[in-house]
Amino acid sequence: MIYGIGTDICDIRRIRASLEQRGERFAAKVLTPAELAQWQERSARWPERGVRYLATRFSAKEAFSKAIGLGMVMPMTWHACEVANLPSGQPTLVLHGALQAWFVQRRLSAHLSVSDESDYAASFCVVEQCSDPHPPSPEI
Repeated sequence: MIYGIGTDICDIRRIRASLEQRGERFAAKVLTPAELAQWQERSARWPERGVRYLATRFSAKEAFSKAIGLGMVMPMTWHACEVANLPSGQPTLVLHGALQAWFVQRRLSAHLSVSDESDYAASFCVVEQCSDPHPPSPEI
């Protein structure tokens, strides 16, 4: 059963301006340590690719926060939600701490899609609630 759907579009130019104004502090606010390391690696080799990486992560976390119905309110935080890629390249979410516990308690699973083009990064997230593994027996 669908628990929630979230979508977000992010203006990459706005992310670039925030980076120019606040530098790495902005990236460190939005990204987990693992994501920050990826961002630093990409930014060092291809600065524009680093900006796009940050914009897609920002957008994905916003879409996820909408899909779970919390917005950026505890237990949802920038660092509790990490966007990673499976070996296939498919984006996936890795949750940490209280957010992970909240998510598991509700038997939720998430599906994420991210994309960027020219000046925008966009994300779409569908969160499902798993059915009870032991439904009650029907009464006869």
